[in-house]
Amino acid sequence: MVRSMTSLTLPDIAAQASRHSLPLDWVGMCGIALPVRLDQHVLNATADAGVDLSDGHSRGIHMSRLYLALAAFNDEALSISLIRRVLRQFLDSHEGLSTCAYLTLRFEVLLERPALVSSESGFKRYPVILEARLSNEMFHVELSTDVVYSSTCPCSAALARQLIQQQFLTDFGNRSLTHEEVLSWLGGAHGIVATPHSQRSTAKLRIRLKDDCDDLPIRELIDQAEAALGTAVQTAVKRADEQAFALANGQNLMFCEDAARRLHLAVRALASVDGFQLRVEHAESLHAHDAVAQSQWNW
Repeated sequence: MVRSMTSLTLPDIAAQASRHSLPLDWVGMCGIALPVRLDQHVLNATADAGVDLSDGHSRGIHMSRLYLALAAFNDEALSISLIRRVLRQFLDSHEGLSTCAYLTLRFEVLLERPALVSSESGFKRYPVILEARLSNEMFHVELSTDVVYSSTCPCSAALARQLIQQQFLTDFGNRSLTHEEVLSWLGGAHGIVATPHSQRSTAKLRIRLKDDCDDLPIRELIDQAEAALGTAVQTAVKRADEQAFALANGQNLMFCEDAARRLHLAVRALASVDGFQLRVEHAESLHAHDAVAQSQWNW
């Protein structure tokens, strides 16, 4: 009598013994499409989900169990406690096979930013990466983002001022001038013969969160960083805003070293931070290479 195919047990190849007894550090899936809920918005994210394969005799893990555990993000707001529960489910579903669970989430947040002077506003996007690990009840989460800003070189500002002084002497020598003559010269194209060079710059921030932290301080980190730098790039502007931005740059000269020190102090002041790394990159407008500075604390 022929048995019905529906009565047969489906084969589980992953449960078979490996031909080579060798543990693996990470096994899983990358680039999984996933919705995450943050501040009452649903964001498009991608997830990397994995565990170690500490049992070297086993051929593989059960990847579908990791995938199904990610369904918890569909209906619950993103939080550190949610991430921890998902990682715990990774391990519980691989009992005897794995001792460490890993999860990386990548998405973008849109934050509305007001103009400097006018009533205009617009949205800026910030990339966010969350990396979490659970191992023998040791759990930690790292948060990364980038902040883009303008940086004006202090050296070029000093050189430009010197050229303006030289032009003033060339045009007037030791003449006595009226207030109106000086004002007219300063406002003319022939007077300001040189300007400092500025560049679009990027701060790459990576923080490790404290164990008792449950809320994700994404906006707090971005706000703190932009306030410390003082010249975050703008969205919608009018001429008055552009002038205010020029003023901010002129009164906020900085090398990459200055920016790194400002950010170090600003991020260090965040109550939820247990350690951090930061890197600033000034995409030079004078050179074909970048100026870079890095700093870290308790890393």
